[in-house]
Amino acid sequence: MEQEIIETDVLCIGGGIAGLMAAIRASEIGAKVIIAEKANTVHSGNGTTGNDHFMRCYVPEVHGSDYMPVVKEVLAAAKDGMKQRIYVETWMQKSFDIVQLWESWGIPMKYHGKYEFAGHDLPGHTPTALKYSGQNQKSILTREALKRKVTIMNRVMVFDMINHNGGIIAFGLDTRREKLLVFRAKSLILGTGLPTRLYPSPTPSQMFNVSFCPANTGDGRIMAYKVGAELANLELTRRWAGPRYFARCGKATWVGVLRDPQGEPAGPFVTKPDRRYGDLAADFWTTLFEDFAKSGKGPVYMDCSGIAPEDYEYMMYWMVHEGNTALLDYLADQNIDVRKHAVEFGTYETLVPGGVYYNEKGETSVSGLYATGDETMGGISNAATMGWLTGENAAAYARTSDLRDIKEFTEAINEKEQWLNELSSRKTGVSWQEVNNALQQIMYDYAGNTRSQTMINAGLTYLARLKEKAHDLIQAANTHELMNCLETLNLLDLGELVLISCDQRKETRQSHVRTDYPFTNPLLNKLLIVRKIGEKPSIQWKELTL
Repeated sequence: MEQEIIETDVLCIGGGIAGLMAAIRASEIGAKVIIAEKANTVHSGNGTTGNDHFMRCYVPEVHGSDYMPVVKEVLAAAKDGMKQRIYVETWMQKSFDIVQLWESWGIPMKYHGKYEFAGHDLPGHTPTALKYSGQNQKSILTREALKRKVTIMNRVMVFDMINHNGGIIAFGLDTRREKLLVFRAKSLILGTGLPTRLYPSPTPSQMFNVSFCPANTGDGRIMAYKVGAELANLELTRRWAGPRYFARCGKATWVGVLRDPQGEPAGPFVTKPDRRYGDLAADFWTTLFEDFAKSGKGPVYMDCSGIAPEDYEYMMYWMVHEGNTALLDYLADQNIDVRKHAVEFGTYETLVPGGVYYNEKGETSVSGLYATGDETMGGISNAATMGWLTGENAAAYARTSDLRDIKEFTEAINEKEQWLNELSSRKTGVSWQEVNNALQQIMYDYAGNTRSQTMINAGLTYLARLKEKAHDLIQAANTHELMNCLETLNLLDLGELVLISCDQRKETRQSHVRTDYPFTNPLLNKLLIVRKIGEKPSIQWKELTL
């Protein structure tokens, strides 16, 4: 495979919302910027088909001059991310600037001339979920990046990094030109998104039927780990919900009530459709659907009957901007009218929101390496706002740095090329799908809904065997399959770190349910950090400042 060396000031790995915003800002202040995106920035990442919630943000004309109530609300809602207070304060202070910026670029941030907060907010609490019309957000952000002379390299997967004496190079696979790309950058920004395909989808035979972008496999997490950066709270997994078997986000866009087959509300929040709040029962009762099924009271349905005509139009408008056009097409094709027919809801695949630990500047624990967006804490507002600030800080760092001599990495580059050639030249072996399916089964069985010491130990044993076999047997018939192989190998490493983190958090907290430690330990309201020391993972606890 041919090699190509590419030099830049700032390399943005991933062209989702966070990566594009980081690239735009870094370029604005004079940095030479490259985005490496394994799909196409016009349609990639978790915001690929749109979004209807700018989660979470502060708007002065709605919240008043004091943003601290919004900060408190966001901290309370961000338990799975467990972010430091200074991070959330920085985010909230800047969020309205980004709202106005997006509006100026042509992304509608108001509904009928005003800022609309609805869904994802509890009655009586400070609203933080701003509705916006995000169907065309990716094409608009791509346009703004190109205006600022950002170089966008689509169909390029950055799959590995090496840290040699404080200097980092990144390896990319150009799937169209069949090249190994070696990136030399003064600063690097990880924005590879939320990991998918680590756990089975709600329809396991259809691996790509997942609630978030199936191409986002969280490669940034394992790349950061390999160069010595800290990862946080990988064990605090979570699950989302929506129409059963049709894994699409947008639960809070539905104007209805979750009910049992007898028509009784499943949760305590609403008894009739209310477009301000939707039904938040599944947000807080994450095992609602499984619990109803086990108790004989299921299934659970989203009931939109009795909805006012203007509320139905409201819901349909936001469904489009949430990116749920495929679902709407299906409902129309099957003559399903949600005003007449209740839609069964269920829980989707297990997600890993924990990831690269970065501060309010986007800095990781490794100099010159930055991270943003879903590398730890999700949401469009977080990705856009913190992506912008991270690009600013990464560009400032690049101004004070020099590129390392590429000769220092010659041996590592040649080894990487040989490895890619080996995967591509194997005549016999196993496909990436077989390996990925085996990984998902292990993660579901041994680090899934319930966990214990003995189950975690067994999972680690089986995963070690799978990793050894995968490295020896996985094969790729073309560069697209080679990309999938590299994703899967990264997922194997990430799965091992998730299991190790599950072992270390000896308590039950949120979706991390330890049958041998069934209570939540208030002394463990901390970040569980895993990082690479030598060739082994090392665990430490980091205090939270809330």
